[in-house]
Amino acid sequence: MERKIVHCDLDTFFVSVERLQNSSLVDKPVLIGGSSDRGVVASCSYEARKYGVHSAMPMRLALRLCPEAIVVRGDHDLYSKYSNIVTAIIDEQTPIVEKASIDEHYLDITGMDRFFGCWKWTQELRQRIMKETGLPISFGLSVNKTVSKIATGTAKPSGERLVDEGTEKGFLAPLSIRKIPMVGEKSYTLLRNMGISKIKNLQEMEVFTMQRVMGENGVGIWKKANGLDESPVLPYREQKSMSKETTFQNDTIDVDTLRRTLIGMVDTLAFDLRKDQKLTSCVTVKIRYSNFDTHTQQVQIGFTNSDKKLTEIVLSIFKKLYSRRMLIRLIGIKFSGLVYGAYQTDLFNDSAEEVNLMQAMDWIRKRYGSDYVMKGICAPIPEQKGGNHAHKSS
Repeated sequence: MERKIVHCDLDTFFVSVERLQNSSLVDKPVLIGGSSDRGVVASCSYEARKYGVHSAMPMRLALRLCPEAIVVRGDHDLYSKYSNIVTAIIDEQTPIVEKASIDEHYLDITGMDRFFGCWKWTQELRQRIMKETGLPISFGLSVNKTVSKIATGTAKPSGERLVDEGTEKGFLAPLSIRKIPMVGEKSYTLLRNMGISKIKNLQEMEVFTMQRVMGENGVGIWKKANGLDESPVLPYREQKSMSKETTFQNDTIDVDTLRRTLIGMVDTLAFDLRKDQKLTSCVTVKIRYSNFDTHTQQVQIGFTNSDKKLTEIVLSIFKKLYSRRMLIRLIGIKFSGLVYGAYQTDLFNDSAEEVNLMQAMDWIRKRYGSDYVMKGICAPIPEQKGGNHAHKSS
């Protein structure tokens, strides 16, 4: 049976939500992010993009390029609310849904042609989402996830694109290699140095050439360039929390050891949040004393995955919670109230330097392993022995 895969993407999602709250922002250049000079752009309107502004750009540079831009602080609680509304509408009508991020969904509607034209069905779903939420949304429909995602990009803003089966290569050929999801900055530079700029150039290459130059990643890029992608649409189940605990081999009252352990756990969990494209809104700290008395305290926070911010919160909670000055057997941290948020750091608060540092560290960890690079304070203490127990729960 011919596959029918839809990719939906809410256009400039943060900006669109803010415009629902404040109509004076419509048709004006808008920047979402930290308002200070050291802040970073989390999202921007199409009007601002015309000046060369883009996400993750330092706010100071963005305002230099577009002085008349309006800066809005941003509200993850509000964005999460609207994201859930859109997801609920899609879920109600679609057999299989994969929520790829806070503003992006894949839909598998294979077989629905028997009862209703897939193209017409998708158009009507898009109209319903826009009518009930007021948010602009674009979609692409094809036989697989890669082509549909690229089709959505060509349909923006607020458009729709159908790529019929058998026309995938012709559709992709004239597009820039930047349009391929797996092509990041490093891969793009390598391919451009080889004289490759269009997807057509990749289509004309032999797959073993790509494998020799870029390894298995090159094979994946070659397949996508040729419109080949068998990856399934995976029904998502929202992960509710993630946690980590340390049980000490010898009960301790050494505050420095306890502090270092907490910072290390935050560092690990914050990286997991960013890797899974999640943000947390609730932090819990747990202490178990040597007599097995267990105490916990939790704090509701604004959505974030910044290890800097989370470290400050965890240490603050621990300072209030640890009041008995008794030997500690176990300490733990839990992040809950998770939502999708595809941002490397807390772009609303962190400076450009902090964002760049986190992105660099995350890239190294993803490539070489989470233990390859870490903060000095997180390095294990040779004489301290203990058991680490990490948990991800639903």
